[in-house]
Amino acid sequence: MAQRHLFRTSDPAQILPLKTSDTRPPLTTRIPKRCFRLLVFLLLSFSALVWLYRRSPPGIEPFEDEDDAAEHTLPPLYEAYHDYERHLPQHNLSLPFPEGRDAKFFWVPNHVTASGWGNVMQELLLNALLAHETNRAFVFDNYTWARDGPEYAEYNGRLIPARIPLSAIISGPIVGSAFGPGDPTPRAVHREYFHQVCPNPTILDSNEVVGGDLRYDNNVPASRIFDMWVEKLNSINDPCVEIQLSSPQLFEIWLFGAPRILSIWPRLSQSPILREFSWSPLVLGAFARNAHLFEPKTQSFRFLPSYMQPSSPKPTPTELHNVEPILPAAKVDPITGLLVLHIRRGDFADHCSHLANWSSDWNGFNKFATLPDKFRPPYDGGGGQTTEANTKYYFQRCFPTVEQIVERVREVLADQKRLYGGAKELRRVYVMTNGEAAWVDELKEALMWIKPWDSVTSSRDLRLSWEAKPVAQAMDMLVGQRAQVFIGNGFSSLTSNIVLFRMLRELPPGDTRFW
Repeated sequence: MAQRHLFRTSDPAQILPLKTSDTRPPLTTRIPKRCFRLLVFLLLSFSALVWLYRRSPPGIEPFEDEDDAAEHTLPPLYEAYHDYERHLPQHNLSLPFPEGRDAKFFWVPNHVTASGWGNVMQELLLNALLAHETNRAFVFDNYTWARDGPEYAEYNGRLIPARIPLSAIISGPIVGSAFGPGDPTPRAVHREYFHQVCPNPTILDSNEVVGGDLRYDNNVPASRIFDMWVEKLNSINDPCVEIQLSSPQLFEIWLFGAPRILSIWPRLSQSPILREFSWSPLVLGAFARNAHLFEPKTQSFRFLPSYMQPSSPKPTPTELHNVEPILPAAKVDPITGLLVLHIRRGDFADHCSHLANWSSDWNGFNKFATLPDKFRPPYDGGGGQTTEANTKYYFQRCFPTVEQIVERVREVLADQKRLYGGAKELRRVYVMTNGEAAWVDELKEALMWIKPWDSVTSSRDLRLSWEAKPVAQAMDMLVGQRAQVFIGNGFSSLTSNIVLFRMLRELPPGDTRFW
């Protein structure tokens, strides 16, 4: 945590002399020793109780020690999660309608791979929404970096799990929880079960359903493309439908990267796919373990150091493998006083240059009309090249410097004061970032000069277990989702997914901002 430095001096000449009245006997000579010992005992007992409360908040059972990552030389492979998904109770042909032998399925094997969680999640939501709209069981797969081959893949020179089971990241209907009463849609199933019960499915070439002339046309709303798929699936009697692996994805980056994706919002926002979406027990547990970085200090204990302050109970499960929506997106409340900044670094600089050269727009879900910040791509660029002025314009919105970040935070604080006066003061900052440690420290120090924050912390301050580390982006998303005020990157799919949750919760538009 960044703090202002207190300058001390050891020079006796700089120490103020005692007043005559200050030359009193020490406290221990004025209080009977018995009372003094009692006070010390009470203070130590109180401190111990607070420490224990802090370590084990009510209702929270830590699944793993935070420092267990040091015991492992390789990333986790999540074998227990894979096994759990293979044995979901809906994998049973004897179940009554709409499951068992009556179930209808929809499997999309050509889903995006080798991409960040933000890109994967936005496509996952729409594929699952399509299955639900056509009363078919969604067939889910892993969060996949590499479909086949070794258990580990390489990213930026380090090993990562090639395939992470979805139940390690999310829970809810997408990974097999039940829909509400009266909903005729069967629960989602694992792809291995689909292959077992559907050896000869109907296979669709996505190009034959929606051609490139519609997929690449920004004047064609996403709702029209979605309806074409609904009509096609509803026309098929075969209970087993699969998309051809080599055909284009149903919902591509060209769709998500334009405002036309917003036409799907009325349908998505009312669907249990989004409303009952929840983060996994693993992610919620990681949030609870790090809640002291985000949540306000209890007023009665503000004089204590952070590691001794008690935490309020968190919505955390007592079992690690569970697809039921523990904290549905529609019920997630913001954390009072928390400002969250999403700042991409590293190789995102190259991506921002690419966006500038092609005059790219913000992700579509970052362009809700009610949000106050707007972006208009310049007209004097594109086609793979642009001007120096345009590049600077893009970098300010896509890859801001420390100085630009500080300036933007000041602007947002001023807007907050105009909107709410002093009623909703922001007291803490959390920075979601992949920035290097030295850069993060520089940013923290700069942010501390804006105002006397209670704390300024970042993704690098998280204490994560071995299994939580590879899914840390999801935990960051939960923090952004719960921010009182969020400043995100308009070009980022991770930001746009956070914006989806904030719009679903109907948070004030002025509390969701962009660089």
